Order: sequence, then structure tokens, then C-alpha cells
Amino acid sequence: MSASERSGSLTPLAKLGFSRLGEADAFLRELADEAGVPREAALEGATYAADPDEAVSALTRLARRDAEAVRAISVDPRGWRALWALLGASTGFGDFFFRHPGEVAELRDAGLSLPSEHEMRTTLLESVGAADGFAADSSEAAWVALRVRYRRILARIAAFDLLSASPVDEVAAVSARLADAAGAALEASLAVARTRISGGAAGVGLFPRDQVARTKLAIIGMGKTGARELNYVSDVDVIFVAGADDATAEELGESRVVDIATRLAVQTMRGISEVEREPPLWEVDANLRPEGKQGALVRTVESHEAYYERWAKSWEFQALLKARPVAGDEGLGSAYIDAVQPKVWTSAARENFVDSVQRMRERVTEHIPAPEVPYQIKLGPGGIRDIEFTVQLLQLVHGLTDDRIRQRGTLAALDALVAEGYIGRAEASAFSHDYRVLRLLEHRAQLRHLRRTHLMPARPEELRVLARSSALAETGEGVWDLWESVKREVRDIHVRLFYRPLLSAVAALPADERALSTAQAHDRLAAIGFADPAGALRHIAALTSGLSRKATIQRHLMPVMIRWFADGVDPDYGLLAFRRLSEKLGDTHWFLRMLRDSSGAAESLSRVLSGSRYVGELMEWIPESAAWLDDAALLRPRSGVALQDEARAIQTRHDTIDDAMRAVRALRRREQLRVAMGAILGSITITELAAALTTITDVTIQATLRAVRREIVPPEDADLDFSVIAMGRFGGAELGFGSDADVMYVYRANGVEPQRAQELAVKLVSALRSYSEDQRVPLELDADLRPEGRNGPIARSLDAYEEYYRRWAVPWEAQALLRARGMAGSVKLIDAFTRMADQVRYPASIDLSAVREIKRIKARVESERLPQGVDPARHLKLGPGSLSDVEWLVQLLQLQHAHAVPAMRTTSTLGALRAAQEAGLIAPAAADRLAEAWRLASRLRSANTLLSGQTSDVLPVDRNKLDGIGRLLEYAPRSATQVEEDYLGTTRRARRVFEKLFYG
Repeated sequence: MSASERSGSLTPLAKLGFSRLGEADAFLRELADEAGVPREAALEGATYAADPDEAVSALTRLARRDAEAVRAISVDPRGWRALWALLGASTGFGDFFFRHPGEVAELRDAGLSLPSEHEMRTTLLESVGAADGFAADSSEAAWVALRVRYRRILARIAAFDLLSASPVDEVAAVSARLADAAGAALEASLAVARTRISGGAAGVGLFPRDQVARTKLAIIGMGKTGARELNYVSDVDVIFVAGADDATAEELGESRVVDIATRLAVQTMRGISEVEREPPLWEVDANLRPEGKQGALVRTVESHEAYYERWAKSWEFQALLKARPVAGDEGLGSAYIDAVQPKVWTSAARENFVDSVQRMRERVTEHIPAPEVPYQIKLGPGGIRDIEFTVQLLQLVHGLTDDRIRQRGTLAALDALVAEGYIGRAEASAFSHDYRVLRLLEHRAQLRHLRRTHLMPARPEELRVLARSSALAETGEGVWDLWESVKREVRDIHVRLFYRPLLSAVAALPADERALSTAQAHDRLAAIGFADPAGALRHIAALTSGLSRKATIQRHLMPVMIRWFADGVDPDYGLLAFRRLSEKLGDTHWFLRMLRDSSGAAESLSRVLSGSRYVGELMEWIPESAAWLDDAALLRPRSGVALQDEARAIQTRHDTIDDAMRAVRALRRREQLRVAMGAILGSITITELAAALTTITDVTIQATLRAVRREIVPPEDADLDFSVIAMGRFGGAELGFGSDADVMYVYRANGVEPQRAQELAVKLVSALRSYSEDQRVPLELDADLRPEGRNGPIARSLDAYEEYYRRWAVPWEAQALLRARGMAGSVKLIDAFTRMADQVRYPASIDLSAVREIKRIKARVESERLPQGVDPARHLKLGPGSLSDVEWLVQLLQLQHAHAVPAMRTTSTLGALRAAQEAGLIAPAAADRLAEAWRLASRLRSANTLLSGQTSDVLPVDRNKLDGIGRLLEYAPRSATQVEEDYLGTTRRARRVFEKLFYG
């Protein structure tokens, strides 16, 4: 082969990530010659290897040992992919497969799923021939078989992990399976231990078999094992507990039982950790037991209880937080947990508990060798321990009275802490993400050589492998930069939460005083309407504890505000939301001063927070909105001109579309919140609310279109006109909270090549949808009202619309145009579209077949579109006499008469209804009934969203929710029945009018 040919053959290798090209080329040729693996097939697997050089080297070494094993797996796509992934991420697996080449065949289907706990336990017990708790073989061969089978399982877990699309999202599942595998290995090793000490093949024979069988040993997983958060190679922390049934204990005596259990524990540990032909799995660490290394290896439950009652230090209770039975006797393990858990959750009341936990974390950091500090993933500042200690301290302190946060796992505990309001959503989300990133880095570092380590690699080539295997970055520099940013974020949150003064204040409250005051306050809060008095007490304590000025003002405010919360719709949520808002604004001087000094701000705040989860959740994101409560003018909707000016200024200030749209979304959230607060406090009407929400949506879409057009339409295609047409309730300026924004998209090429114009229009639509998305306050641009519905093109030219409506339009499409309103894009194009639409929606006459078709479709809507199981009478949009009835009747009248009655040429439902009344097309009484039903259904729909924070078109059956909706509509308290009766009565009357005029 010439030099140029050889160079050409190496180029693909470089593109796949090989760095030792000549060596790799030689290995690939050897694989082809010796194992019959074609170069192309080999390289297909190389794409999955984080370190293809190491992978091909290990693969060639394996082929030299067993060419047939390599050849067989190479024809199985999944197994081949898994093998490359494992060898490219782990030299440890390369060594394992070299020792046991037959294990390669077990990789078939690897990577598809994680093995279940039952599957792993069954597999490992089978490896030692376990039956009735005893292994068939107690020789060293049993331990070897166990270790090989365990590593087979480990390879399956690692293959799934390495081949997953997003490894960081699988950290929790992978860690849980690793913990389950460790428990299964301990179970199998315990079976071998029983046989060994009862006279198995090893000839130990210390105790009669029946005594061993009757002696119970429970293995309690601690730390990451107990929390099901284990690493690939980590010490497995355990505590051993001995026991026996009453008859056995009386016959043998406690000393004999403990002696047998101790021998079992020793042999179980040896089976996992002692050096044999097959390397140890991991260290079984029992040093978290009472008295540590100096204490007895095995104790009874009663002995453990006595120790924890009299001698245990605070850190030992912190360690017990994660305790979980993982192997051995399940009943004994559960008894142990039941005995120690109450002590765990009262430990925070011990003197100086919080200080001792804080000092312990500092000591851990201080004892890290200086050269390791920059590389420590686990123990260093901003590392895993910062997150774990923070979460555990919050759990232990607040878990004194709240069993809902008593979780073993860090991520589960974070979820519980944020759900119960002890940590902010943003902080919990960052902690959760950062924890998974740090654990993934730790996992990959350990996989590299299947060795216990918690250090980031220092060498650039190793960082590059880490980046590729973790999928966290594309380069070694990128993964290092990510790690540094995660450390900074973790350390910042840790310092703020871990040293929160509130923790010491809550933990230091004397037990007798805590019980007495809690009981009295509990009854008082329950009596005035709090559903969760215990939760309310925690929030009050959080708000009022301490000697600061902030706490002093809160103590003055609380008695009055608690009464206002109790008078509201949802006192519990109101107080929780107030606590969150106070924590957000706690360091600002104006917030508490405003609540104390303003005549109505505190009451208004209590009212909006207890009346609306929608408002409460948004205020948590926009806490400065509380200032609006001190000025009624600030609760009025802002004008479209003002919002447009702000949106344009935003786009001028920001260089990138992402930054600009992030600011536009913030503007929309803020203005939605302003309108919601105004609606709850009665400062705006339903008509003003609909107009304001429509204006906010208009401005958002207009700003988004301006931004995406600059990005997508190049200067040479600048003549392209593009517009957004509002449809449905959006087009009628009748939006409520939770309403979709119905739209159509139109363009005019103006000399741009037609196919190019269509492509640009579709790209504009896609970008509009993408950049308008907002998970916090959803905005869905729904284009289903376009011609042909979902089957039609997402965007059409004006000529295409004209042709379609002229030749193929069906009645419902003309009907849909009645609320079409141009709202963004080219003004000239909007004018042209409107002229075209007017010819379709305001016909000189409409034939009877079209009228019949509209009536038929309406009947189908009533029978087919209602959600299954929903009472039609309670559906606010599609039910009898509700929004749909009023709108379809008005639209039919418009199709029939708007050509002759110009006042009916409006996109407003109520505007067209009144115009029809004034034209004598509908009696005033009938128009009033329809308008009343439409307004009430609209108000109830928005109130439903405001109350729950979730969109729903169904009037709730739940009396509490009905009462809450009624309160938002200014009904008296406990008016659920009245709300229901008013709605059902109003819609019944409207339905009679509808049936007479629509179907008559």
C-alpha cells in the first residue's frame, strides 16, 4: 500500500476519534485476519466507544485469547455495540472479558434495558446453587462464580448506561440497580457463608446446620447502598443485625446466636472482598456500626437500640437516615428499621445538632489532601457531599414534625423538600441536575478502570474520554468547564441553605414546648379553616423564628394575615405561597414595610395568594409583583402601545434571539400575572380581562415574529410578506386564562420564487412555535382552524387561500373565518387577506345545504367531542347552553345576515349578538340569556384556571373547588351549590333559546 493510500485509509479512523491511527489500523487488520471481523463491521461498533483506541486494543487482545467469541458477538448488532461501548469506556471490563472470554456472549441484547432486582437476585443465587438459604458449594469456586456472574450483571447495567441517549437522566435508575445488584451479591455470599460455617466443602464446620439455619442475620445497607444511589465501584456500607425466634434464642442463648451471626457476617464479607482468582467486587465496610471499628461486628436489635439511646453521636443518626434492609432476614431487617427510625427523626432536637452537622461537613473538606482538592468530585467544595449534607440537614431538622420529607434518596428527598416548601423550586432543580451531573462524572471515572475513585482525571486524553462517555460535552475542555460551573452553582446553593439560621432555630426548640405550642396552635388553625394545621405551623415558624427585624415584623403581621388567609379560598396554599414569596423578598426592605404600613396591601396579598394557585406560582417567579398591591393603577392592564414599546426595546437590547425571546416570555408572564391579580381583586371586568389577555398575546406573537423573521428571511428574500391571522376566541379578542391561541399563517411571495417562499413561510411558522413555547405559562399556537384542518398545509400563500375558499371551502371553514383577525406581520397582506375573507364569511346569501351542514356538524361536535365520562351539562365550552352554543348561533346569524347588516361584521361574539338584536334578528330577552350564559361560562373557565393553576373546561364536582371558583366570582363563602345552580340554570335557559333559533 502506498503512503497516500495508507493515509487515506487512516482518515476515517481519525474522524471516529482514534488518535493512535497506525496502531488502530494494525489492530483492525488483525481482527479481520484472525477473527474474521470485517473492517467495516468493526468500525460500526467504534462509533459507540468513548476511547476507540483502548477499545480496539482490548478487542484484539480478546480475539487473540478467543477468536471465536469475538467472531460470534460481531454478528450480533446489539452485542457488538455494547462490547465496543464497554471496552471504550472501561479498561476494567477489557480485563474481565480477557479473563472470561465466554462472558462476551452474554452481551446479546445488552443495552436495551436494566436488569430487574428480582432477576439479579435470582441470577446470583443460582450462581452459588442456593436453596433454602444455603449454597450448594462453599469452596472458593463458589465465590469466583458469584463474582463472575455479578460482573456479567454489571456489564449489562453499564451497557445500558453507556448507550442511553441521555446518561445524565438515567443516573437515578442506574444507581438504584447498582444498589440492588450489591444487595443480591450480599445475599448470595451469605448463602455461601451459611454452608461454610455449617460444614460445607470448605470444611469449616463450626456450627450444626440446624443452628445456622435458625439464626437470623439481617444486612442493613447504609449510605448510598441504603439510598439506592450506589456507584459502580464503591465501598458498600453495612450494619449487621443478629436475631432468632423466641424458641431458638431460649435454646441457644443470645451469645450463641450473636456468635453464629458474627461468623456469617465475616464469611459474607470475605466472599465479596477477599482476594481470590477473580478480583474482589468491592469493600464491604461495616465501620458505621455502633462504636465503629472498636465495636462488635454484629449486635441484636435490642443492643443497637440501647447504644443509640445512650451513646450515639449526631453523625450516627445522620448515617441512619439512609438505612435499608438489603439482604438476609427481611423481618429482622424491618424490625431494626422500625426500632431506629424514630431516633433518627428526633435527633435534630439534640443540643447543637445543626452546629455539629455543619462542623462535620467542614472537617471533611479540611481533611482532603491539598493536591486533590481541584479534582475532588465527591468531597470537595461544590461536590456531591455539599448536596447530600444540605439535603440531609434540611430533612433531619424539618423531619422532626413532617414525615413527608423522610426519604432515603437524595433526589427523592429533594422532590419532597420542594413539594413541602422547604427549598425553592429553582434551587431544588439546580441541585437535582447538578447532583446527577456529578454522579455521572463519578460513575464514568470509576468505570474507566473499574476502581474506586472520586477524582476527575487530570490528563487531557482522559478528560476527552470522560467527555465522550458521559455525553456531557464534546471535548475535554468542555467537560472540565461544565464541572467547574456545576461546582460553583452547588457551592452557592449549599452555603445559602446549609447555613440558614432558621435551621438552628427550629431544631433548638425544646421538645416539651414544641409539643405544647403545636397542639394548641394546631387546634386553633384547624378551627379557623386550615386543612393542614401542622403544615401551616411549619410555615409560620419559618416566617417568625429569630431575632431579626424581618422576623419581628412577620410576628406582628401573622395574627391578622392568618385570619385573612383563613377567610380565603385555600388558606393552606395561601400561607405556603406567602412563605415562598417572603423568602424570595426577605432581604428587601420595601416588602414587609409595605405589608405593615399599607392600608390594603397585606389583605390583598392574602386574598390573591389564597384564591389562586395560578397567581401564587407566578408570584414566586415574579416576586416584585407584590409591589403592585400598593397602587391600584398598577393592577390595571397596560396598553398595547406600552407593551409594544417595551417589546421593541427588549429586542434592541439583546444580541441573540434566545436572550430576546427569554425577555419577551418574561414580559408575557408578568403581564398575565398583572391581569390575574386585577381580576381576582375585582379591578377589571371579564370584557377588560379578555381584551388584556388578547393584547398580551398579540404583542408576544408580534415580537416573536419580528425576531424570527430577522433570523430566517435573508435580505435577498426581504420582499416576502408574511402574516399571522388570529382565529377563534383569539381572533374575537375573547381569550381567557388557559385559552389556546388559534391562528392561521399566510404569505405573499412578491417576486420570491414560489417554492422558496413556501419553505421560508414554513420555517417562520416552526420558529414562531418554538420560540413562543413557555412551560411556566403555556402559549400554544393552534393552527387547526386552517383549511383542511390538520391535513392542510401549515402555511399558504394568499392566492392559495383565495383559490381554496373559491373552489373547495366547506361551510365550517367559512364559519371559522368569521373570527379571523390579522394581528402580526405585513399590514398590506393583512388588509388583502381581510378583503378576501370578507367575501367568504359575509356572503350575499347562504344556501340551505350549507346551513344544514353547519347544523349537522354542530350536532356531531356535541356528540363526539365531549370527553368520555364528562357530564355534558358541566362542560363549559361544549355543553348545552355554554360557549359553543352561543358562538355557533351567532356565527350562523352572521353568515346569513352580516352581508346586509354591516354592524354584524365583527369578530366579537357579543358584539355580533348585540348587532343582531339591534337589527331585529333576535329578541332582546333571548340575546340577554345568550350573553349571560356566554359571560358566565367564560368567567367560570378563567376562574377554574386561576384557582388550580391548570386549564380545564369542566365545572368541578368537588364542592371545595366549586366554592373556590365562586369566591373568585365574588360569591359569598360556601356558595358551591349556588354557583352550580346558577350555571346550570343559566345554560338551560340559553339552550332553549339556542335550540329554538339554531335548529328551529
